[in-house]
Amino acid sequence: MVIIDIETLYGETAKLDELPSYVEKAVEIAGEGNEVVLTGGGPIWLYLNIAHALHGKAKKLIYRAPAMKRDEEQIDVVIFDHDPF
Repeated sequence: MVIIDIETLYGETAKLDELPSYVEKAVEIAGEGNEVVLTGGGPIWLYLNIAHALHGKAKKLIYRAPAMKRDEEQIDVVIFDHDPF
């Protein structure tokens, strides 16, 4: 499983004009055919663009919001799952 902390892609402030470089970094980190978790702080436009770029590259994409917990356990939201099993 590959975990990508969105905030590490851009540093202090995400800039829309640097979107292609953020997406390129995320795709590089994700690799090919892996289960990928997106987490960390970041604007929704960045999350959506990265999710779109990983479709067809990642086997499974999961969103993990640091603030989303139930009974102290982290909640994962599956965005897509192309694993046939």
